[in-house]
Order: sequence, then C-alpha cells, then structure tokens
Amino acid sequence: MAGRVRDRDRDRFSTATRLRLLGEQTAERVYRSQTRRQARRSRLTGRAALLALVLCTLVVALAYPIRQYVSQRGEIADLQRRQQEAQSRVDRLRDEKARWQDDSYAEQRIRDRLHLVMPGETGYVARDPDAAKRTRSEGDAKGRPWYSNVWDGVDKADRPDN
Repeated sequence: MAGRVRDRDRDRFSTATRLRLLGEQTAERVYRSQTRRQARRSRLTGRAALLALVLCTLVVALAYPIRQYVSQRGEIADLQRRQQEAQSRVDRLRDEKARWQDDSYAEQRIRDRLHLVMPGETGYVARDPDAAKRTRSEGDAKGRPWYSNVWDGVDKADRPDN
C-alpha cells in the first residue's frame, strides 16, 4: 500500500510539477511578448522622437527665411504699387506740360488765374457774397484780393523782427 501512495503522490506531484512548469512557460511567453512589444514601442518612440526633433529643427530653421520672404513680397508689392502711382503722375504731368506748350491754353489759364484783360477788352468781376464769407473764414486778410496779401507778406518779410 505504501507503493500505491507513493505512486499517487508521484502522479499528483508530477501533475503539480507539470502544471507549475506549464504556468512558468506561459508566464515566460507572456513576458517575452511584452518585452518584444515594449522593445517595438521603444524603437517607434525613439524614431518618433527623432522625427519630431528633425521636424522642429526644420520649422525653426525655415521660420525666419519664410518670414523674410513673405515680408519682402509685401514690400515688392508696395513698391510696384508706388511705381504705378508715380508713373501715372508722370503721365499726367506730361499731358499738362504738353497742354502748356499750346499758347491758347496758356493764355486762357493765365487770364483765369490772374484776371488779366487783353487790350481793348472790358473786364468784369462778378462777386459772390458767400465767397467773401468763405475767404474771411479761411484766414484771408479782410477778404482782399490775393495779390494784396502777397505784397503785404513781402513787406512784412523786409521788416526786422522786434
């Protein structure tokens, strides 16, 4: 009977041993698969970190040149606009110069500005009552003709300041 107990104990022991060995093997497999996953994750994390570092370096390295490029493009557009405005002003001035080359235009403008009358003509000046109020409010000296104000300015310029 002692032999039977030993055989049963051995079977039980061998089954327990087998289960324990099976559990250890399973635990090792799980541990190995976890370490492989962690190794893969750590490699991917390292790669991702390197990629992020390279991208950040590129962004930092290119930020200033891109900002300069954009600001220079804005300056170029502004200069082109100013050049077009200057060219249109030059064209207007050329047209005006060509008009002033015509004697009849020059005579007409001079007569309008200076109120000149040619010999044999009778000059009339129509006064607008509202114009006198406007010129007084604008600072004209007592609503006099402009040339009187000019001469007064010349006279005042000759006087020493006391």
